[in-house]
Amino acid sequence: MGDSEWISASVPYLAATSGAPGDAWGAEAAAEGRRGSQRIVQAGEVEAPEHVAELLGLPAGQRVVARRRIMYLDGEPCELTDTYYPVDIAGGTGLAGVRKIAGGAIRLLADLGHVGVRVREEVTARPATGQEREQLCLAEGEPVLQLTRLTLDDSGRAIQADVMAMPPRRQKLRYEIRIG
Repeated sequence: MGDSEWISASVPYLAATSGAPGDAWGAEAAAEGRRGSQRIVQAGEVEAPEHVAELLGLPAGQRVVARRRIMYLDGEPCELTDTYYPVDIAGGTGLAGVRKIAGGAIRLLADLGHVGVRVREEVTARPATGQEREQLCLAEGEPVLQLTRLTLDDSGRAIQADVMAMPPRRQKLRYEIRIG
């Protein structure tokens, strides 16, 4: 992989780490000789956006715990990530705060008894919003890829929804699928 391209696979973000203090993003970047970091911009309870309530199987207007982050690769903003959790899962936990979580959110969810076993992802391209252009340093008219990920537990309950926006330049999403 050259400096101008970033290949991201979803799998490292779906399984809890072995209790290591770092996060999957930092580890993935470090494995490629790069530096991955993040800044938590906002966290706490909010009214779920309509599409998020639908994803999580919640009534319109339901409150959720949301974490908004800006992800950086080698000091440059490369992704905006909004993660949403049902309040009965994440309310009053570290997921509702602006501090980084030792071992990451997936580890904390597992410690709370919520383990994802199935994931649905959808990738679309769309125009960037003004805020996305500003935060990702995009040119006027430059689009973003939007990756929406829904994580479900073994009963089929939605435990986490992620909505990520990233510039398509330099991005490559990698999916490996095992049949049988």
